[in-house]
Amino acid sequence: MRKLIVTAAAAALLASGSVAFAAVKHTTGTVKTYDGTAMSLVLDDGSTFTLPKTFKDPGLKAGEKVRVSWDMSGKNKVAESVKIVK
Repeated sequence: MRKLIVTAAAAALLASGSVAFAAVKHTTGTVKTYDGTAMSLVLDDGSTFTLPKTFKDPGLKAGEKVRVSWDMSGKNKVAESVKIVK
C-alpha cells in the first residue's frame, strides 16, 4: 500500500511539472504589420507571431492595440488568440 501511494505521488508531481512548462504566455502591444496571406503579425516592439490557419481576423490594422496569447513551437511564437484591447 505504501509503495502504491509513493508511486502515485511521484507520478502526480511529474505530471504537474510538465503542465507548468506548457503555460500560454501573453503579450500586449500595438500592431505594426498584419499579413493575412502570410499569416503573420508583428507588434511595434518587434515581436513576430505566426497565426494558425484557423485564425479569424477581428479587424486588425496597424496602430491597433492588441493582446496576444501565444506559445512557442520550435523557434516560432505561435499566436493562439489575438484580441483587440479597447
